[in-house]
Amino acid sequence: MLDSFKVDTRQQDSIWIFSTYGYINNLGGEAIAKNFNEKHAAGGRKFLFDLAGSKIINSIGVSYLIEILEKILESKGELAFCNCAPIIEKTFKIMGITQYTKIFGTLDEAMNHMREKA
Repeated sequence: MLDSFKVDTRQQDSIWIFSTYGYINNLGGEAIAKNFNEKHAAGGRKFLFDLAGSKIINSIGVSYLIEILEKILESKGELAFCNCAPIIEKTFKIMGITQYTKIFGTLDEAMNHMREKA
C-alpha cells in the first residue's frame, strides 16, 4: 500500500539510524521529520537514513529530507543514506542532495564511514 509508512529509529555509536518502510510521500516525510526534530533537538548530530524498506519517494518526501539536511548543515552535523533504490539515488543526485551528503550501498559501509569521522 502506498499510504502506509513506518520509520524505526535507534542509536548506535552516537549515530541515529532511521530505517524507513514504505512510500516516502507527505505522510512518510512528516513521520521522518517529526522523529528527526526530536533527536536533533536533544543534541543528535549524526544521522543515517537506511532506505532499504522504501522503494519510492515523491517531491514532497524529498522536500522534507532537504529541510532535514539544511538543519544538519546549520548545526555542523552529518547525514548519510544507505540501501537506496536506484530511482531514489537518481532523484537525490538530480535534486543536488548528494552534494552535501553521501550515499552508501550498505548499512555497514555507512556506519564505518560515520564512525571514522568521529
